[in-house]
Amino acid sequence: MSQTYLSLTVDIAEEASEILQDLLHEAGALGLEVRDHETPTMPGVRAPATGESIVVAYFEDRASAEAARDEVVESHPKARVALDEQPQQDWSNEWKSLIKSVNVGRLWVGPPWDVANAPQDKVRIVIEPKMAFGTGDHPTTSLCLAAVDDFMATHPGASVLDVGTGTGVLAIAAKKLGAGTVVGTDNDPTSVELAQENCADNATPDLDISGRELTQVPGTFDLVLANILANTLIELAPLIVAKAKDRLVLAGVLAHQRVDVEAAYQKLGCTVLAGAQQGEWVRIDLKR
Repeated sequence: MSQTYLSLTVDIAEEASEILQDLLHEAGALGLEVRDHETPTMPGVRAPATGESIVVAYFEDRASAEAARDEVVESHPKARVALDEQPQQDWSNEWKSLIKSVNVGRLWVGPPWDVANAPQDKVRIVIEPKMAFGTGDHPTTSLCLAAVDDFMATHPGASVLDVGTGTGVLAIAAKKLGAGTVVGTDNDPTSVELAQENCADNATPDLDISGRELTQVPGTFDLVLANILANTLIELAPLIVAKAKDRLVLAGVLAHQRVDVEAAYQKLGCTVLAGAQQGEWVRIDLKR
Protein backbone atom coordinates (compact mmCIF):
# COMPACT_ATOMS: atom_id res chain seq x y z
CA MET A 1 0.00 0.00 0.00
CA SER A 2 1.17 3.56 -0.71
CA GLN A 3 2.83 5.36 2.20
CA THR A 4 0.86 8.54 1.55
CA TYR A 5 -2.71 9.48 0.81
CA LEU A 6 -4.08 12.52 -0.99
CA SER A 7 -6.68 14.75 0.62
CA LEU A 8 -8.82 16.93 -1.61
CA THR A 9 -10.42 19.72 0.45
CA VAL A 10 -13.34 21.60 -1.10
CA ASP A 11 -15.04 24.69 0.40
CA ILE A 12 -18.42 24.90 -1.31
CA ALA A 13 -21.85 26.47 -0.95
CA GLU A 14 -23.84 24.38 1.52
CA GLU A 15 -26.67 23.60 -0.93
CA ALA A 16 -24.16 22.05 -3.37
CA SER A 17 -22.52 19.78 -0.77
CA GLU A 18 -24.53 16.62 -1.46
CA ILE A 19 -24.04 16.85 -5.24
CA LEU A 20 -20.32 17.31 -4.62
CA GLN A 21 -20.21 14.28 -2.30
CA ASP A 22 -21.84 12.13 -5.02
CA LEU A 23 -19.30 13.39 -7.55
CA LEU A 24 -16.37 12.55 -5.23
CA HIS A 25 -17.71 9.07 -4.49
CA GLU A 26 -18.06 8.47 -8.23
CA ALA A 27 -14.50 9.74 -8.71
CA GLY A 28 -13.21 6.96 -6.46
CA ALA A 29 -12.75 8.64 -3.08
CA LEU A 30 -11.77 6.16 -0.35
CA GLY A 31 -13.78 8.14 2.18
CA LEU A 32 -15.31 11.54 2.81
CA GLU A 33 -15.29 13.93 5.74
CA VAL A 34 -18.10 16.51 5.69
CA ARG A 35 -18.12 19.59 7.90
CA ASP A 36 -21.24 21.76 7.93
CA HIS A 37 -23.22 23.99 10.28
CA GLU A 38 -25.26 21.01 11.56
CA THR A 39 -22.21 19.15 12.82
CA PRO A 40 -19.89 20.95 15.23
CA THR A 41 -16.26 20.36 14.24
CA MET A 42 -13.72 18.68 16.47
CA PRO A 43 -11.19 20.86 18.35
CA GLY A 44 -8.37 22.09 16.12
CA VAL A 45 -10.27 21.39 12.89
CA ARG A 46 -11.11 24.26 10.51
CA ALA A 47 -14.85 24.96 10.41
CA PRO A 48 -16.71 26.06 7.27
CA ALA A 49 -17.62 29.69 6.63
CA THR A 50 -21.25 30.75 7.02
CA GLY A 51 -23.38 29.28 4.24
CA GLU A 52 -20.68 26.84 3.20
CA SER A 53 -19.64 23.24 3.80
CA ILE A 54 -16.18 21.73 3.74
CA VAL A 55 -15.88 18.33 2.08
CA VAL A 56 -12.59 16.45 2.36
CA ALA A 57 -12.13 13.44 0.07
CA TYR A 58 -9.30 10.94 0.51
CA PHE A 59 -7.57 9.22 -2.41
CA GLU A 60 -4.90 6.56 -2.56
CA ASP A 61 -3.13 7.80 -5.69
CA ARG A 62 -2.36 11.17 -7.21
CA ALA A 63 -3.90 10.45 -10.60
CA SER A 64 -7.35 9.80 -9.08
CA ALA A 65 -7.07 12.82 -6.80
CA GLU A 66 -6.06 15.16 -9.62
CA ALA A 67 -8.81 13.84 -11.90
CA ALA A 68 -11.34 14.41 -9.12
CA ARG A 69 -9.98 17.92 -8.51
CA ASP A 70 -10.36 18.77 -12.21
CA GLU A 71 -13.94 17.48 -12.18
CA VAL A 72 -14.78 19.57 -9.13
CA VAL A 73 -13.26 22.72 -10.64
CA GLU A 74 -15.22 22.19 -13.86
CA SER A 75 -18.54 21.35 -12.15
CA HIS A 76 -18.27 23.88 -9.30
CA PRO A 77 -16.18 26.83 -10.55
CA LYS A 78 -16.91 28.92 -7.42
CA ALA A 79 -15.64 26.24 -5.02
CA ARG A 80 -12.23 26.62 -3.37
CA VAL A 81 -10.16 23.49 -3.88
CA ALA A 82 -6.90 22.34 -2.28
CA LEU A 83 -5.02 19.09 -2.87
CA ASP A 84 -2.57 17.92 -0.20
CA GLU A 85 -0.32 14.90 0.19
CA GLN A 86 0.18 13.56 3.72
CA PRO A 87 1.79 10.49 5.29
CA GLN A 88 -0.86 7.83 5.79
CA GLN A 89 -0.14 7.43 9.49
CA ASP A 90 -0.60 11.13 10.16
CA TRP A 91 -4.39 10.84 10.36
CA SER A 92 -4.43 8.37 13.23
CA ASN A 93 -1.53 10.01 15.07
CA GLU A 94 -3.09 13.44 14.80
CA TRP A 95 -6.36 12.17 16.29
CA LYS A 96 -4.89 9.93 18.99
CA SER A 97 -4.91 12.78 21.47
CA LEU A 98 -8.58 13.47 20.70
CA ILE A 99 -9.90 9.89 20.74
CA LYS A 100 -10.97 8.99 24.27
CA SER A 101 -12.27 5.70 25.62
CA VAL A 102 -15.75 5.73 27.15
CA ASN A 103 -17.59 3.68 29.74
CA VAL A 104 -21.31 3.40 29.01
CA GLY A 105 -23.37 1.05 31.13
CA ARG A 106 -21.85 -2.43 30.80
CA LEU A 107 -19.62 -1.30 27.92
CA TRP A 108 -16.10 0.02 27.51
CA VAL A 109 -15.31 1.36 24.03
CA GLY A 110 -11.86 2.64 23.16
CA PRO A 111 -8.88 2.63 20.80
CA PRO A 112 -6.29 -0.18 20.79
CA TRP A 113 -3.66 1.88 22.63
CA ASP A 114 -5.97 2.33 25.64
CA VAL A 115 -7.10 -1.29 26.16
CA ALA A 116 -4.80 -1.74 29.17
CA ASN A 117 -6.91 0.86 31.01
CA ALA A 118 -10.25 -0.88 30.36
CA PRO A 119 -12.06 -1.92 33.57
CA GLN A 120 -12.04 -5.70 34.01
CA ASP A 121 -15.79 -5.86 34.64
CA LYS A 122 -16.79 -4.16 31.36
CA VAL A 123 -17.64 -5.66 27.97
CA ARG A 124 -14.79 -4.37 25.80
CA ILE A 125 -15.11 -3.06 22.26
CA VAL A 126 -11.89 -1.98 20.56
CA ILE A 127 -12.27 0.45 17.65
CA GLU A 128 -9.33 1.52 15.48
CA PRO A 129 -10.06 5.14 14.52
CA LYS A 130 -9.80 5.51 10.77
CA MET A 131 -11.85 7.38 8.20
CA ALA A 132 -15.29 6.38 9.49
CA PHE A 133 -17.47 7.83 12.19
CA GLY A 134 -18.09 6.08 15.51
CA THR A 135 -15.23 5.54 17.95
CA GLY A 136 -17.54 5.82 20.95
CA ASP A 137 -16.43 9.14 22.38
CA HIS A 138 -18.74 11.37 20.33
CA PRO A 139 -21.95 12.25 22.23
CA THR A 140 -24.22 10.74 19.56
CA THR A 141 -22.40 7.40 19.73
CA SER A 142 -22.36 7.40 23.54
CA LEU A 143 -26.09 8.15 23.63
CA CYS A 144 -26.78 5.24 21.28
CA LEU A 145 -24.52 2.87 23.22
CA ALA A 146 -26.55 3.64 26.35
CA ALA A 147 -29.77 2.85 24.48
CA VAL A 148 -28.33 -0.45 23.20
CA ASP A 149 -27.24 -1.38 26.73
CA ASP A 150 -30.68 -0.60 28.18
CA PHE A 151 -32.62 -2.41 25.46
CA MET A 152 -30.47 -5.54 25.43
CA ALA A 153 -30.69 -5.82 29.24
CA THR A 154 -34.44 -6.44 28.93
CA HIS A 155 -34.58 -8.03 25.44
CA PRO A 156 -31.97 -10.81 25.27
CA GLY A 157 -31.76 -12.38 21.83
CA ALA A 158 -33.39 -9.36 20.16
CA SER A 159 -32.76 -8.68 16.47
CA VAL A 160 -31.00 -5.39 15.71
CA LEU A 161 -30.56 -3.25 12.57
CA ASP A 162 -27.89 -0.50 12.59
CA VAL A 163 -28.52 2.02 9.77
CA GLY A 164 -25.37 3.95 8.80
CA THR A 165 -23.20 1.63 10.85
CA GLY A 166 -19.92 3.57 10.36
CA THR A 167 -17.27 1.69 12.35
CA GLY A 168 -19.86 -0.93 13.34
CA VAL A 169 -19.55 -0.03 17.03
CA LEU A 170 -23.30 -0.09 17.79
CA ALA A 171 -23.84 -3.38 15.97
CA ILE A 172 -20.86 -4.94 17.77
CA ALA A 173 -22.15 -3.63 21.11
CA ALA A 174 -25.57 -5.17 20.51
CA LYS A 175 -24.05 -8.54 19.64
CA LYS A 176 -21.72 -8.57 22.64
CA LEU A 177 -24.65 -7.72 24.91
CA GLY A 178 -26.68 -10.70 23.72
CA ALA A 179 -28.48 -9.77 20.50
CA GLY A 180 -29.54 -12.48 18.08
CA THR A 181 -29.51 -11.40 14.43
CA VAL A 182 -27.55 -8.17 13.90
CA VAL A 183 -27.45 -6.37 10.55
CA GLY A 184 -25.52 -3.19 9.73
CA THR A 185 -25.74 -1.11 6.55
CA ASP A 186 -23.74 1.87 5.28
CA ASN A 187 -23.61 3.60 1.89
CA ASP A 188 -19.87 4.31 2.26
CA PRO A 189 -17.77 1.33 1.05
CA THR A 190 -14.84 2.42 3.25
CA SER A 191 -17.07 2.29 6.33
CA VAL A 192 -18.39 -1.16 5.40
CA GLU A 193 -14.85 -2.49 5.03
CA LEU A 194 -13.75 -0.94 8.33
CA ALA A 195 -16.85 -2.20 10.17
CA GLN A 196 -16.18 -5.72 8.89
CA GLU A 197 -12.58 -5.48 10.15
CA ASN A 198 -13.82 -4.27 13.54
CA CYS A 199 -16.29 -7.17 13.72
CA ALA A 200 -13.44 -9.61 13.18
CA ASP A 201 -11.20 -7.83 15.70
CA ASN A 202 -13.95 -7.89 18.34
CA ALA A 203 -14.79 -11.58 17.87
CA THR A 204 -18.20 -10.83 16.32
CA PRO A 205 -17.50 -12.03 12.75
CA ASP A 206 -21.05 -13.31 12.22
CA LEU A 207 -22.55 -9.81 11.98
CA ASP A 208 -24.13 -9.02 8.61
CA ILE A 209 -22.46 -5.75 7.55
CA SER A 210 -22.93 -4.53 3.98
CA GLY A 211 -23.61 -1.59 1.69
CA ARG A 212 -27.16 -2.73 0.94
CA GLU A 213 -30.01 -0.25 0.66
CA LEU A 214 -32.65 -0.59 3.37
CA THR A 215 -35.12 -1.89 0.79
CA GLN A 216 -32.76 -4.83 0.19
CA VAL A 217 -32.60 -5.82 3.88
CA PRO A 218 -35.16 -8.58 4.56
CA GLY A 219 -37.44 -8.72 7.58
CA THR A 220 -38.09 -6.44 10.53
CA PHE A 221 -36.07 -5.92 13.71
CA ASP A 222 -36.81 -5.56 17.42
CA LEU A 223 -34.41 -2.60 17.65
CA VAL A 224 -33.52 -0.23 14.81
CA LEU A 225 -30.61 2.18 15.36
CA ALA A 226 -29.86 5.12 13.08
CA ASN A 227 -27.03 7.44 14.12
CA ILE A 228 -26.91 9.66 11.05
CA LEU A 229 -27.78 13.31 10.34
CA ALA A 230 -31.20 14.87 10.95
CA ASN A 231 -32.02 15.59 7.32
CA THR A 232 -31.17 12.00 6.35
CA LEU A 233 -33.27 10.63 9.23
CA ILE A 234 -36.25 12.63 7.93
CA GLU A 235 -35.62 11.61 4.32
CA LEU A 236 -35.30 7.91 5.20
CA ALA A 237 -38.11 7.87 7.80
CA PRO A 238 -40.53 5.66 5.80
CA LEU A 239 -37.79 3.10 5.06
CA ILE A 240 -36.46 3.10 8.64
CA VAL A 241 -39.90 2.75 10.24
CA ALA A 242 -40.74 -0.10 7.85
CA LYS A 243 -37.84 -2.13 9.30
CA ALA A 244 -38.89 -1.64 12.95
CA LYS A 245 -40.89 -4.18 14.91
CA ASP A 246 -40.73 -2.51 18.33
CA ARG A 247 -38.14 0.20 19.15
CA LEU A 248 -36.31 2.87 17.15
CA VAL A 249 -33.33 4.88 18.39
CA LEU A 250 -32.33 7.93 16.33
CA ALA A 251 -29.26 10.12 16.85
CA GLY A 252 -27.05 12.61 15.03
CA VAL A 253 -29.72 15.19 15.90
CA LEU A 254 -29.04 18.62 17.42
CA ALA A 255 -31.49 19.96 20.01
CA HIS A 256 -33.05 22.49 17.63
CA GLN A 257 -33.71 19.71 15.05
CA ARG A 258 -35.54 17.40 17.45
CA VAL A 259 -39.08 18.62 16.72
CA ASP A 260 -38.78 18.16 12.95
CA VAL A 261 -37.31 14.66 13.26
CA GLU A 262 -39.91 13.55 15.81
CA ALA A 263 -42.73 14.91 13.64
CA ALA A 264 -41.56 12.90 10.62
CA TYR A 265 -41.75 9.67 12.63
CA GLN A 266 -44.99 10.52 14.46
CA LYS A 267 -46.64 10.95 11.05
CA LEU A 268 -45.71 7.33 10.39
CA GLY A 269 -47.39 6.12 13.59
CA CYS A 270 -44.46 6.12 16.02
CA THR A 271 -44.79 7.14 19.67
CA VAL A 272 -42.06 9.36 21.11
CA LEU A 273 -40.46 8.02 24.32
CA ALA A 274 -38.24 9.84 26.82
CA GLY A 275 -34.94 9.84 24.87
CA ALA A 276 -31.77 11.48 26.18
CA GLN A 277 -29.49 14.49 25.64
CA GLN A 278 -25.76 15.12 25.94
CA GLY A 279 -24.69 18.72 25.39
CA GLU A 280 -26.42 19.95 22.23
CA TRP A 281 -26.95 16.42 20.87
CA VAL A 282 -30.20 14.55 21.46
CA ARG A 283 -31.24 10.93 21.12
CA ILE A 284 -34.81 10.26 20.03
CA ASP A 285 -36.39 7.02 21.27
CA LEU A 286 -39.53 5.84 19.54
CA LYS A 287 -41.95 2.93 19.83
CA ARG A 288 -43.49 1.49 16.68
